[in-house]
Amino acid sequence: MNSKQSKTLKNIFSQPTKSNINWEDIEKFMLSIGTKIKEGKGSAGVFILKGKAFPFHRPHPQKEAKKYQIQDLKKFLIEQGVEYDE
Repeated sequence: MNSKQSKTLKNIFSQPTKSNINWEDIEKFMLSIGTKIKEGKGSAGVFILKGKAFPFHRPHPQKEAKKYQIQDLKKFLIEQGVEYDE
């Protein structure tokens, strides 16, 4: 994981939940921790980490993830044992 991906992890776990995290940065971070991305139709996709699936829709037309997407992703990461320790 490089420094930009580490910053993305920090932003995902920040309180209050941020609403300005670029979705492309989230995908790059997820790939850096071993996540597979399965493409769906249109903006749909699935992150697969440790055999568990997290379905998502890429935000559009904006590039930033919505707060609820970040909150759901954070919960998924915690369930998979991913943590952020500052």
